[in-house]
Amino acid sequence: MKNFHYHRRKWTNRIFVFLCGGACLVSVLVLGLLLGYVVYKGISAIDWAFFTQPPTPVGEPGGGMANAIIGTLILISIASVIGIPIGIATGLYLAEYGRGRFADSIRYLTDVLNGLPSIVMGLFAYALIVIPMGGFSGWSGGVALSLLMIPVIVRTTEEVVKLVPNSIREGALALGIPHWKVILRIVVSTAKGGIVTAVMLAVARIMGETAPLLFTAFGNQFWQTNPSEPMAAMTLQIFTYAISPYDDWHAKAWAGALVLVMMSLLFNITARFFTMRGLKKM
Repeated sequence: MKNFHYHRRKWTNRIFVFLCGGACLVSVLVLGLLLGYVVYKGISAIDWAFFTQPPTPVGEPGGGMANAIIGTLILISIASVIGIPIGIATGLYLAEYGRGRFADSIRYLTDVLNGLPSIVMGLFAYALIVIPMGGFSGWSGGVALSLLMIPVIVRTTEEVVKLVPNSIREGALALGIPHWKVILRIVVSTAKGGIVTAVMLAVARIMGETAPLLFTAFGNQFWQTNPSEPMAAMTLQIFTYAISPYDDWHAKAWAGALVLVMMSLLFNITARFFTMRGLKKM
């Protein structure tokens, strides 16, 4: 009987290991097929002009997405300037002082914001900024994207800071260092790898957002670096090209999708690198 139970547990373990491995293989295979198809469809339209020239008028060949690439970087910069300080500061507060109903309410609201559809953030930024300003702008697009960044940074920063051993805090406090200096100079320094990871993940998330920008940045076919005016973005340009009836624009849409995928992959690899460094230091 003992041998029977032993062999049953052994084969049960093997079956579940096999199923988990199979699920992992299917996930990797789907991701590989997706990346391969995007590369196959988009690589032919990528050239020097794609990165240096704005879109050409309808019916004219050539052109690129240079204005959309610059617009995307500007929008991400605006969102980062707004969202990163707020997200990190809130995460530190929840990790170090987060006790009681107020902190629990912040956590709950953060989780709710993290689960809201991105288009809701776009509508909120539209009502908050676009309508009072009387027009679409890069500022409103940056605010909408920052609202998507904040919940990711808050929750990730909180969990990473909680991983810092209490012995480090207690040792610093025993030396007479004020608590706020312990947080800024010791805790943050120890957890900086994880905090950078949180920022990278948040940036990678907003990089592919389209819905919030439809109501805020709106898009622009020309060069525009003034955030007070409607601004181009790669996701908006890809959306415009994808729904058009022109084969050349379809090819450029695939090329834009390929560039976005590569940028997102780069950010995720960078986040993984900082994660591993942060875990080795803890």
